[in-house]
Amino acid sequence: MASLAVTEKNRPIGLINRDIFLSQMSKPFHRELYGKKSCIAFMDKEPLIVDADMSIEALTFKTVEVGEKALIDGFIVTRGGHFAGLGSGLQLLGAVAEAQAEKNRQIMQSIEYASVIQRAMLRTSRETLAARLQDAALVWEPRDVVGGDFYHFAAYPEGWFGAVADCTGHGVPGAFMTLLASASLSQALEQIGPREPAALLAAVNRNVKALLGQVNSTAEAAQSNDGLDAAFFWFDAAQSQLHFAGARIALHILLPDGEQFETIAGDRMGVGYVDSLADYAWKLRTIPVPSGSLVFVCTDGLTDQIGGARKISFGRRRALSLIVEQRAETPSAICENVRRALADWQGVQPRRDDVTLFCARV
Repeated sequence: MASLAVTEKNRPIGLINRDIFLSQMSKPFHRELYGKKSCIAFMDKEPLIVDADMSIEALTFKTVEVGEKALIDGFIVTRGGHFAGLGSGLQLLGAVAEAQAEKNRQIMQSIEYASVIQRAMLRTSRETLAARLQDAALVWEPRDVVGGDFYHFAAYPEGWFGAVADCTGHGVPGAFMTLLASASLSQALEQIGPREPAALLAAVNRNVKALLGQVNSTAEAAQSNDGLDAAFFWFDAAQSQLHFAGARIALHILLPDGEQFETIAGDRMGVGYVDSLADYAWKLRTIPVPSGSLVFVCTDGLTDQIGGARKISFGRRRALSLIVEQRAETPSAICENVRRALADWQGVQPRRDDVTLFCARV
């Protein structure tokens, strides 16, 4: 131990730092100066004294309150007011680190299991893509273990429905939002059907606002101001038409003989937020898509990623130009090449957001 306790009738009255004591006793004439003095002359008369039943958390706060002296010299432990032993600041730090590591381990186990739940929620959509849209590909990369992006794909005899959404935040808060928004979309699909993307956006908007208490609220009064940006689209196989409605997410179409993508911007109104109008009607756009056309949708985790030599965003133009250059490739190869280009662009920069890409040849 770095210190010695001084007791009187088994009750602590002070603490002597070994290093300070030895330093004093090594001075010239130490016998003449200190030989007949009591050890009380060398002790700290106001050491940190704690009860043996005090919790680690309470002891930590108490030690921080006292300052670095308690970490260096240690502290006296009592039981019923009587001396029980000495505590080391280093041992306390080790115990705190161990307790924090255990808490972190438990939290990570919970988050990893949450990832299993989130991926299970998306599994049906992936199976639909594999079975019905064989010439389509998807990249879904949460920034953290779980993420705030989600997608939904469903096949019908007359065509297929797709959705790509970016919920508020990422990590655990974003993942909670994906569960809420995905459930709202599934409910709307059962009630409205897949052929009206604009009506589906409106239904999800009303439901999310109601669930989060963001109806007739102000940003100051509401407990949350959360929502999502989304692209909903219905492909009519018989008519070779794509019906699209977007909330701050665009749809990009490259015709078989086109030289560049046609971008159909989404409305500037987000879904579910406090300032999103409860009765807002998203615009429905119908686009002819000849056979062989490429359809591309992404969340802003792709376009907003900082990187490159000048540390600027990846950008929409860069992504679309890359796809045009590789238009002859399969959607799977296109998505993988875009993903690799993003990783190269990012370099040592931290990932800013979740990333979702969808590409299909229709």
